[in-house]
Amino acid sequence: MPDVRPAAVAGMFYPAAPAALAADVRSYLARAVARPAKAVAVPKALVVPHAGYVYSGPVAASAYVRLAAGRDTIRRVVLFGPTHRVPVRGLALPAVREFATPLGTVSVDREAAAAALTLRQVRESDAAHALEHSLEVQLPFLQAVLADFSIVPFAVGDATPAEVAEVIELMWGGPETLIVVSSDLSHYHRYADAREIDRATSEAILALSGPLDQEQACGATPINGLLLVASRHGLRPELIDLRNSGDTAGDKSRVVGYASFAFTERSVSEAAHERS
Repeated sequence: MPDVRPAAVAGMFYPAAPAALAADVRSYLARAVARPAKAVAVPKALVVPHAGYVYSGPVAASAYVRLAAGRDTIRRVVLFGPTHRVPVRGLALPAVREFATPLGTVSVDREAAAAALTLRQVRESDAAHALEHSLEVQLPFLQAVLADFSIVPFAVGDATPAEVAEVIELMWGGPETLIVVSSDLSHYHRYADAREIDRATSEAILALSGPLDQEQACGATPINGLLLVASRHGLRPELIDLRNSGDTAGDKSRVVGYASFAFTERSVSEAAHERS
């Protein structure tokens, strides 16, 4: 059994040459949506897209720049992405110990994975991860914005929101743990129609109102689990960026929607104010 899951979509979804990839990621982050001058809390969770970087890279970057203040604090990233190639019942973890990208390798937190594997809906499957891009494309961004971190990568198949939520709760941790859900929005509608559909989907996410369906988001299943947990924990959702491939790559005849969201924990004073 191999110890390293090699990059599967380098040279397709993003550059295979390390220098070119690093330059692309730096460029996307540098051009990301500017944040207010005041300090912004490090998110507990993100929802980010997973298409080829030329299409969704700018939208993903607008979320990842929000992690700057957590560069040395975040040590574990729990990733949830939909399966595109291999059917899975529940959620699948890999057996490998590392994931490779052109920028280097990222360790899998085997202790956290072992804890997750005690849940009935979680299983081990390297096949589910071998060609899956939804998690892989997040890694170069994470390698650029974080210092030393490990991952717990879940390929999400046929699962209920409650089953995903149970896994998120188990992995929740403290400020050292970041939750990342990988999802695009609507697929292959005309530009104007896609904007309307994706705006409605974004409003539902901001209201923590699920469940979404697969027509609204290919990662609807992990998003639905996150919405349940976000509601329980009183997270504050924020829409950071909402565009589609017609905005980023130019062709507006049949587009794919992309959005980035941050979910931030309320401060003690905010929580006390809301209770008063």
